[in-house]
Amino acid sequence: MNKDHLRPDGRSLRIIEGDITDQEVDAIVNAANEMLAHGGGVAGAIARKGGPQITSESSRWVEQHGRVPTGSAAITGGGHLKARYVIHAVGPVWEGGSRGEERLLASAVRSALSLADERGIEGIALPAISTGIFGYPIDRAVPTILTAILEYLDEHHSSSLRDIHICDMNKATVALFAYEVSRLEGEAGSGSAGRA
Repeated sequence: MNKDHLRPDGRSLRIIEGDITDQEVDAIVNAANEMLAHGGGVAGAIARKGGPQITSESSRWVEQHGRVPTGSAAITGGGHLKARYVIHAVGPVWEGGSRGEERLLASAVRSALSLADERGIEGIALPAISTGIFGYPIDRAVPTILTAILEYLDEHHSSSLRDIHICDMNKATVALFAYEVSRLEGEAGSGSAGRA
């Protein structure tokens, strides 16, 4: 299942069922931890497919800058991936929703998009950040991730980003993203500001 949404500003938001490491975009976003240790999940798949360059650049980044704070992001090369860059976004561990998880997840998404803009990146693919081993409930993460993306694009008219993919291998997750985009578009069409 793939679903494309063309925004009035000409940017596209694509919901894609598939492997994020196969996306033909300038950058893919990694659901990372603060130490950029790429063990399992999306991070492990990116490290395996991208090769040792991603792991060594990540280690070097942490040595030079320290941990990547939750809600922030760091960027490395893409190694052997189709994407030129990997943006490592550190989302929150779910602790019941009362410890600022929504704010931190939105911040991680915005930080990734901002780093992409700084590099002039036009195409980017994002996973469902924090929904794997970090335990963020998918039904709460999806609207937070989408709202953060749409608000970022609405606030940054001169952004280099033209083609945004949200990519997941789980059919139910992809369907939830597609539903939520349609819902937000419906709100925009009925008078709610800021959504497309």
